Amino acid sequence: MSHEKPLRILASTSATKIIKSELNRRRFLALSGTAAGVALLAACSPESGAGSSPQATGGALEGGLSIYSWGDYDDPDLVAEFSSELGPTITFDSFASNEELISKLVAARGTSGYDIVVPTGPFIPQMIENGLLSKLNLDLIPNIADMDPDFLGRDWDPNNEYSICKAWGTTGYVYDKTKISRELTTWADFIDAAQNEASGRTSVLDDPAPLLGIYYWANGIDWNTTDEADLAAAEEFLTTQLAPHLSAFDSYPGGAAIPQAQQILMQSWNGDARIGIMESDDPDRWQWVLGSPDTELWMDNWAIAEGATNPEAAHAFINYVLTPEASLRELDYIGYHTGGTGIEDAARAADLEMLDLVFFDETQIKTMHTQTLSEAQQRIVEIWDKTKAAAGA
Repeated sequence: MSHEKPLRILASTSATKIIKSELNRRRFLALSGTAAGVALLAACSPESGAGSSPQATGGALEGGLSIYSWGDYDDPDLVAEFSSELGPTITFDSFASNEELISKLVAARGTSGYDIVVPTGPFIPQMIENGLLSKLNLDLIPNIADMDPDFLGRDWDPNNEYSICKAWGTTGYVYDKTKISRELTTWADFIDAAQNEASGRTSVLDDPAPLLGIYYWANGIDWNTTDEADLAAAEEFLTTQLAPHLSAFDSYPGGAAIPQAQQILMQSWNGDARIGIMESDDPDRWQWVLGSPDTELWMDNWAIAEGATNPEAAHAFINYVLTPEASLRELDYIGYHTGGTGIEDAARAADLEMLDLVFFDETQIKTMHTQTLSEAQQRIVEIWDKTKAAAGA
């Protein structure tokens, strides 16, 4: 595959800053809960005991391991245990959108220095086509057997040659009930509150597609539309009617904005909302809303960057975090479904908190739709940039 082939996924000119993720804050499973949950996971595993050792790849590994991922997206205790058991010291950089990830990898042309990257599913085919990802050696990842088949073989990588599910989730919002007394349930409600009670204290995700999704979902428009009339209408609304009321573009409000009550209304991914609410001094002041009538379904994936300097350690780490115990600990730390077989039963057996923000019923899932990349992607990024400029971001 040629690295010279132009990528149709074009990144925002403002999306170049690499933010160092701070591994901090998260609560951990109580020992008794862990034991109960992991025992249940082991019972549910299709190959319980087979290939499940974190050291399935052999003895100690040399060198470091560099991961470029979404912010605060791995249990730091689990990361430390991997380094203690297998050797490599792990460093993390974080990005706020797939466009930022791709921009970095394209600019580096195989010399980014990153070993593991974590793209969202629909972006994977073009990353493969443009030589940004290396094929996985699944013989080095036997713990893929512990994954629920429903989360493998997705249409962006049918044979999991390049990627394996890390976590999946959805998009909604959180609001402060001490400032907004009425009940909000829809994306139209989000817009109305942003223009009224929460004006000047509303944040949206720093990510192009779900920003446009606010307008599309509120107006019954397919969020994968390529119709220029729809795109123009979204641009007009976002830049002139919503942007004046926005105070931040924040992909991680659970890190500070929710716990510190910095905003009144925040678009948020479900797991980040869960963590932020749990870490607030007054969790009852916050209300999570799964935006309706429609919203997003996304899946982030483990992958190895082309030109990775330590592919052996990269495979070993991916294998390590797919064990039933690690999968459950990751779920509790990041707040997202990690795709392990029997993970919901295990999480409930471990008595983890706020699981209504992790697991969703069939009716809710039917309202969630995966992003489709198209010829409109650059236009979507342009609207994102214009909205940020109009908001003074």
